[in-house]
This record gives sequence, C-alpha cells and structure tokens, in this order.
Amino acid sequence: MSIIRLHPVNAAGGESGEGAPGESSLAGAPLRDPQWYHRPGTLSLPAPPPLSVYVHLPWCLKKCPYCDFNSHEFHTAGATPKDLPEQRYLDAVRADLERSLPLVWGRTVHTIFIGGGTPSLFSPDGIARLVSDLRMLLPLAADCEITMEANPGTFEKERFRAFAQAGVNRLSIGVQTFDDDRLRALGRVHDAAQARAAAEEAARSFETFNLDLMYALPGQTLAHLDADLDLAFALGAPHLSLYHLTLEPNTVFAQRPPADLPDDDTAYDMLDRVTERTASGGFERYEVSAYAKTGHRCRHNVNYWQFGDYLGLGAGAHGKLSFAHRVTRQVRWREPTMYMERTLAGQGVSNESDVARAQLPFEFMLNALRLRDGFALSLFTERCGLPLSAIAGPLDEAQRKGLAECTGPPGAEWVRPTERGFDFLNDLQALFL
Repeated sequence: MSIIRLHPVNAAGGESGEGAPGESSLAGAPLRDPQWYHRPGTLSLPAPPPLSVYVHLPWCLKKCPYCDFNSHEFHTAGATPKDLPEQRYLDAVRADLERSLPLVWGRTVHTIFIGGGTPSLFSPDGIARLVSDLRMLLPLAADCEITMEANPGTFEKERFRAFAQAGVNRLSIGVQTFDDDRLRALGRVHDAAQARAAAEEAARSFETFNLDLMYALPGQTLAHLDADLDLAFALGAPHLSLYHLTLEPNTVFAQRPPADLPDDDTAYDMLDRVTERTASGGFERYEVSAYAKTGHRCRHNVNYWQFGDYLGLGAGAHGKLSFAHRVTRQVRWREPTMYMERTLAGQGVSNESDVARAQLPFEFMLNALRLRDGFALSLFTERCGLPLSAIAGPLDEAQRKGLAECTGPPGAEWVRPTERGFDFLNDLQALFL
C-alpha cells in the first residue's frame, strides 16, 4: 500500500495546483475589465459553482521546520504581536476585496476560511474588523461557515471567546500532538498543557471545532499515537485532521531530516490505527485526511474538493474563479510588505492565468477523488465546462484496474474510489494527468 502524504487544504500556497498557462496570463498588473473574463472561450460552464473566500494572515511567532506554507516569522527585535502592522494589512485586504468585487458580483459566499500563518496573532478587534468588512461587501449565506486557524501558543481564554463574538463560528487548532517531546522535535512554540487548554476553551466557545494532529513523528510509537487520539476524543473534538509528517522541499526538515523517524511499516500501522480508532469513535473518514462526526464536516474544504470557486485574499493567497467560458487562477504577492504596498497601489494580483483545457480533468480529479463518497459524474461537466468524453478513457482504465467504480443509472452515475483506489490514491489520480 502506498502511504498517503497530503497537506491540509487551504489556498495559501498553491496546494490546489496552479493552472498550466492557458490563453491568458498577466503578472503584476491591475485587474482587467470584468467583461474581459466573459469573452468567448473553449469551455461552456452552465453556471458558476459555489463560492468561498480564503483570507491569508501570514505571520507566525516561529516558522516550523516542516512548514512549506507562506508563513513569515515576526522577529523584529523586541517585537510582540501588538506590533504587527495589523491595520495596514487589513486595509490592504479590504482594498484587495474591493477591486475583486466585479468578478464575483452578486454571488453568495457560503464559507470563509481565515488561515495562515497564525491568524490568532491578530487581535480580536482586528478579526472583528475583517469579518465585518467581508459581511459589508459580500452577500454571505445565512449559515455561512467562518473558520479561523489558531495556535495553542497564542491561547488566552478571553481571546478565543472574543474571536467567537467577532463572528468566527468554527476554530481549527494546530495541536499536531499532545506529547511534549514530540512538540519539541517539531519545533512548536506551545506545550501539551497549552494545547489541551486551547481545545477545552474551543469546546466551550464554539459549536464546532477542528484539531490538527500529525503522525509518523520523530520517536513516535503506536502507544504515543493512541495517547494523542485518546485525548482528542476526550476533549470532544467533533472534527479531526490527521496528517503524515512529510519532509517538504525548501523546509528545514528537508535539509536536515530529524532523527528517529518511524519506518514505512510503522507509518502504515499508524494510518491503519487512525482509521480504525476514528471509526470506532464515531468519526467518518470523509476525505483522505479528514474525520468528522455527523454534521461537522468542514464545508469550506469540501468546496475545494468539489472544485468549487474561492476568492483568495492576502499575501500569497491563491484563488480560483469560474466564468462562462473559462476557469481562472489568481495569485497574490507572496511577501507581506510587498503585498501591502502593491495592493494599496491597486496591483494586488501578482499572477493570473486561465487553466488550460487539457489540464482541467486532472485538476478536477485531483480534488474530487479525495472524497471518500466520491462525486456525481455530472459534477465534472458543471465545474469544468467539458463533455464527459474528456475523462471517459482514464475513468474506464481506473475501473479496469479496480481503483474506481461508477454506479447508478445513465444520467445519474456516481464515481467513487474503491478501497484499493483510496489506498493507492496517487496512482488513481495520475491516470487523469
């Protein structure tokens, strides 16, 4: 079995994949006239997909040695989180949003995700301002899910409660592990006691929340993993994200791998243990790395996996927007100071390109096949504007190899990975490349 090593999904650093250069591309230019995006093209989308918003707040207390997201240490001598350029950054995000409005005009926003970095470094007043700006300028659904990432190293009871009062209704806490030795090995700024206190307060302040946990950590055993799961269950987390530690390029761990990493056989055993114990604990594994109790799936991430649209705001944020005849990807300036300067000068988008027609089947399948329940086959045409013939060959091959199954009557077919396909997901996805 090939072990699955996939990142959590957000729009901060290209995790969904940048579209291959298509018929349009720009770098460092103001947004074009909105009508330009509606010109004739080779795709035919019947309607725009659901829209989400991702906002990136890029600063951290410390850059973790395994992290390859767009995060930046706030390490000015003697500086504290109060010294962040919070208001200027929020000014830039609002300016970014205002210039983007013509591209999403009239579309309802179903979910918002405030990611990082460490968004909980921002003050509750700053988060309240951000949420207020989004509510003022965009039509939010009545049940709009508003998630914010938080780090136990920035935990204060009053602060977490104030985030809820600011309009955040879902918290995602980067615990990684409740083991102090493993936390030190990962270079985290919090300890196990802080992680537990943060989760306990999240349970009091939010109706739903997520705990991020990692496995295959330096020196970790199955007993250590069981202890992490025991505590996560006891704390009442209704959603868990569980990831295999990976040594990503351009990270400290890639250059200097930590000692005593579990071997592949042990890592396989850990994934099996996670799957077994979450199932017995009442969690459904609805995506490769996501486990939720009934009613607690992350709707924002599901929209990513179903190839929905998302407007990306903030330093380094990626976005995907669909129009009648094209799917366009945008990237914001990556470095925070440059993002603020360029965005306030009217040039927030650093790169933009249409996703090439030939690339769309792979991009769609790369996301949709992560869902354990699969997807309605008709969703491919709805989200890509292409006929089903564009994926017919690879889909037939996937079925012949026992990696996917297609069930249901004509016009209502449903595609899902088989048990084997879910275990060998990379191989399944590659068939559509």
